[in-house]
Amino acid sequence: MPARTAQTIWRGSIETGNGKVELASSHAGRYDVSFPRRTAERGGGTTSPEELIAAAHSSCYAMQLSAIIGAAGGTARRLEVTADVSLGPDPAGGFRLTGINLTLGVASRGSMPRRTHGSPTKQRPAAPSAKRSRVSRSPSRSKP
Repeated sequence: MPARTAQTIWRGSIETGNGKVELASSHAGRYDVSFPRRTAERGGGTTSPEELIAAAHSSCYAMQLSAIIGAAGGTARRLEVTADVSLGPDPAGGFRLTGINLTLGVASRGSMPRRTHGSPTKQRPAAPSAKRSRVSRSPSRSKP
């Protein structure tokens, strides 16, 4: 697989500086970043490394689960994966990732049950009505 490239140009100090992250290999976007916005409750139109990590986790998880379902002879009607990545203080100084949580919803006859998987530091419980999801079987692999 080819390498993928992102580039950040940063200007100024950590407290008052800002930068731009460019998804250079795909040219899919260019995003503002700043440390004050990174640690704020709302991003205000800027992204953060944590949000980009969350995007990578949610998309990778969805693709891999789709591949596993396909290998078992099925096709997922819809997978909805939400990733939460948390930044917090590091006891040794600075900051570190304090939680990575994935919430999975799988379409099953119009419903979207959710299951959550993640680190024990911050985890949302699965919905009480979550049921085992069904996938449709591919006609070429269905049993007679």
